[in-house]
Amino acid sequence: MSNNKNEKKKIMSGFQIRKMTVTAILAAVSTVLMFLSFNVPFMPSFIKMDFSELPALIAAFAYGPLSGVIVCLIKNLINLLSTQTGGVGELSNFILGCAFVLPAGLIYKKTKKSAVLGALLGAVIMAAFSMVSNYYIVYPIYTKFMPMDVIIAAYSSILPSIKNLWQALFVFNLPFTFAKGLVNVLIATLIYKPLSPILKGKNI
Repeated sequence: MSNNKNEKKKIMSGFQIRKMTVTAILAAVSTVLMFLSFNVPFMPSFIKMDFSELPALIAAFAYGPLSGVIVCLIKNLINLLSTQTGGVGELSNFILGCAFVLPAGLIYKKTKKSAVLGALLGAVIMAAFSMVSNYYIVYPIYTKFMPMDVIIAAYSSILPSIKNLWQALFVFNLPFTFAKGLVNVLIATLIYKPLSPILKGKNI
């Protein structure tokens, strides 16, 4: 009986070590992907596309939502060292990243259906929450570096009918954030199953 308990403790200890190690590796990959952000057509220059939520989503599937949040936190803390937005971009990325991976990790139940459902719901929540977080948190801070009329002008230069921040967020940020989530959902759906045995230390 004692041997069985010791064996279980060793297995659990080994899993925890793997969990911490792989979460750190995924955070490093996420950091690199965030550095590789790029502009997209028909969007203001201060809104960039990156795939750094993908490793966080994979971490949430493999080890639970907390691991996904840790990946989001680490990548943004590291990116703060070279921030071009005074930390505002990193704050927004962390908030929306958590809104994405938390629901996905909570809903995932080791089936492809639950993975897709959780990730899609996460993408919807992230997009919807981007309206609130941008309007009440991110952009008010961002105006310390760039006046609101300059921000609105950046949007209206693309679509002249944009007159205020709510319109800008609804027309540009909401669909962009949702599309970004969908891309991560698609890639994660394709690669998670092949990666799962490696992430969890199972024999392939």
